[in-house]
Amino acid sequence: MEPLIAVLVILIVFLVVFAVMGMKLVPQAETMVIERLGRYHRTLESGLHVIWPVIDKPRSINWRYLVTAPDGRTLFTHRTTTRIDLRETVYDFPKQNVITRDNVAIGINAVVYFQITEPKRSVYEIANLPDAIEKLTQTTLRNIIGELDLDQTLVSRDTINKKLGVILDEATHKWGVKVNRVELQDIQPPADIQQAMEKQMRAERDRRAIILEAEGNKQSQILYAEGVRQADINKAEGEKQAAILRAEGEAEAMVRIAQAEAASIAQVSGALVSQNADPTAYLIAMRYIETLKSMTTGDQARTVYMPYEATGILGAMGTMKDLFGGAGGAAGKPLS
Repeated sequence: MEPLIAVLVILIVFLVVFAVMGMKLVPQAETMVIERLGRYHRTLESGLHVIWPVIDKPRSINWRYLVTAPDGRTLFTHRTTTRIDLRETVYDFPKQNVITRDNVAIGINAVVYFQITEPKRSVYEIANLPDAIEKLTQTTLRNIIGELDLDQTLVSRDTINKKLGVILDEATHKWGVKVNRVELQDIQPPADIQQAMEKQMRAERDRRAIILEAEGNKQSQILYAEGVRQADINKAEGEKQAAILRAEGEAEAMVRIAQAEAASIAQVSGALVSQNADPTAYLIAMRYIETLKSMTTGDQARTVYMPYEATGILGAMGTMKDLFGGAGGAAGKPLS
């Protein structure tokens, strides 16, 4: 009985150990590649699984990473695991030197966000996935930067990121990897190039300031000229209106003067006709007298030559004087 009991105990212990060795617990967002007798058998999803010990074995994965130490040195680190992380992974590459199309050496460090979508391919299609992604990123980045000038490189980060992401995604597809995005963390030109760029930036700012000041002066002069022009226009309009009003006033005054003269002439003509006198001779004599008055006024003495016909007119004026004198002495009656 005792040997039988011992055999049963050993068998039970063996079964327990065998069952424990066959139980595999895979955490969430991780997976495990199982090989049976050295060949791919299946991929374990998250959860509890049972495999055949000795016959089935998880595939061991040895990945090498290039990391930057706190003192700035780049170091290689190895990680051996049997589980594959399906979450998005951030791989920060150390700074590398690349040469632009205009032969300027600059330092660039990039960050790649990738995710394993097919664990089988990531294990069997490539020997060292992180190292392969790093080398592919570096060579692709050199090719892209080599097609750009320094100025284009500094202002085309989004373009470089998108182009680099598309190329990496297409190249890593057969490895079962999805490259979600690539970001350039920093672009460092040489010190002398940075100084030249700073001088250029200051010169450009000074140029813009001068241009803005000139534009302001130009605009102010334009506004001043427009103001002067508008003032001249308003002044001319005012003078025009004043001249029109003066002309209208003078015309109205002349009309009224003419009307008064016409009334007076009509009254005088009526009086002369009633006395059997010639009104025409009277009017001509009056015009002569007014003209002589204007010709003889002034500071200097003038010699006035009277036409021969004026004597007859003056004689007619004397007759009219006697005529109107006799009429005026007759009880001061008004002319009708």
